[in-house]
Amino acid sequence: MLYYKRGSASDNLSSADLKDALYAALEKLGSKKRVLAIPPDITRFYSKAGELTELAWQYYGDKMTDILPALGTHYPMTDQEIDRMFGSIPHELFRVHDWRSSLATLGTVPKSYIEEISDGKVSYDWAAQVNKLLLEPEFDCILSIGQVVPHEVVGMANHSKNIFVGTGGVDGINKSHYLGAAYGMEKIMGRAKTPVRDVLNYASENFAKELPIVYVQTVIEATSDGQIVRGIFIGDDIECFNLASELSLEVNFTMLESPLDKVVVYLEPEEFKSTWLGNKSIYRTRMAMADDGELIVLAPGLAEFGEDKEIDKLIRKYGYIGTENVRKLVETQEDLQQNLSAAAHLMHGSSDDRFNITYCPGNLSREEIESVNFKYGELESMSKKYDPSKLKDGFNDVDGEKIYYISNPGMGLWAYKGRFN
Repeated sequence: MLYYKRGSASDNLSSADLKDALYAALEKLGSKKRVLAIPPDITRFYSKAGELTELAWQYYGDKMTDILPALGTHYPMTDQEIDRMFGSIPHELFRVHDWRSSLATLGTVPKSYIEEISDGKVSYDWAAQVNKLLLEPEFDCILSIGQVVPHEVVGMANHSKNIFVGTGGVDGINKSHYLGAAYGMEKIMGRAKTPVRDVLNYASENFAKELPIVYVQTVIEATSDGQIVRGIFIGDDIECFNLASELSLEVNFTMLESPLDKVVVYLEPEEFKSTWLGNKSIYRTRMAMADDGELIVLAPGLAEFGEDKEIDKLIRKYGYIGTENVRKLVETQEDLQQNLSAAAHLMHGSSDDRFNITYCPGNLSREEIESVNFKYGELESMSKKYDPSKLKDGFNDVDGEKIYYISNPGMGLWAYKGRFN
């Protein structure tokens, strides 16, 4: 059922509009005894999920007893990050998801189904895992809050991904990531219907119908004037996600007439501290890059490769060596077989030798960057030449050189017509 919908490419929702939308939907739900909120973490700061979670807490008061950020494999949020994102909500309401423990398996998606939807690219079953907190019978409302935007693993982020990946476990996260990578990232990004989405929907429809989940989905456009809320859609089934996906493709997807020879991407240091996240600069631009072009990544906060210690170790061990090379390694290397999300990430983070990637890190050495198969750029000199404070999103002229600048790769998808079918 759809409880609220509003949005268009020209809409501009204020904080008051978001409050009215959320409260109108919550009124339709009726009174609740105990509420769980599942927002994203600080890596989705611009989703407006923090503001909406705070509004829901103000609406429900002491009936909202638990807030479980959908960390997936990410680090737990710090007190400072909670304050920045969630405002006045008391810290004692927040719970920490651990993707390696505190899990419940709701059911298993059969191997035969996954073989079919992946065109035979992978052959395994898939455990629908969630944090066991979701199964506490006292909850009569679970608010899953987040932004729908193009995504490299699932096609379009959010909805059931927030549940089965954001609060998921090792099996579900590893296998869903590898399914998307094996099927082909460029065939997935920007599509609402993909093999990974099919798996998540299967799990939602067959194993999670009894969970009282209501999805609050925003659509945000990054503009030169800042982040503009273009829509909000609230419901307990797939309709709210489909509506948000349609609008997101209008406002978050940039189709270019021709490929780009040089792209400069800035990674905000508060959000992007690892290549696990920072490689959105690669994922979201790869379909826009010209052959032999150069992607320059200004990453002042970059301090590691993986946010999970085991994944960081694997990235350092194997590096971003190309899709086919990683596939071959998965066939023989047990550590990658046990960490398929890391294998998927290594596939995603390579240009497959089609274009050059120059990382300019704030807290990693030249040796570290080059060891994982990236080129190294000195952050200070590159930031002076390509000054984020002076560049505007889109085309710029820098000392006679034409470049394309992106201030936040997590907010969109870029491609040129010859590469996006």
